[in-house]
Amino acid sequence: MLGKLVGTIVVAAAVLTAAPANAQIVDLSTIKCKDFVELPKDTVNAVTMWLDGYYTDEEDPAAVDFDKLKAKAEKLGAFCVQNPRMGLMTAAESVMSK
Repeated sequence: MLGKLVGTIVVAAAVLTAAPANAQIVDLSTIKCKDFVELPKDTVNAVTMWLDGYYTDEEDPAAVDFDKLKAKAEKLGAFCVQNPRMGLMTAAESVMSK
């Protein structure tokens, strides 16, 4: 029993100390397309997922279509490469909104 408790404490401590080192904040209201395409792939994927949810209508089903999401991400990336100075939210609105 004591072993499990110590193991749990060690794992919890590792998770809590590692989280701040990996924490990243991306302010979508100020980021430009150039900055977006230069982000790490995992961050681009997370931002694209957030944007997809942001531009999804309330009446739409609560489902993630990964093929459509990938297509939107590619379209947004290509648009941003062509318009590096444009704000990401402006670009996303023209690409991802209905």
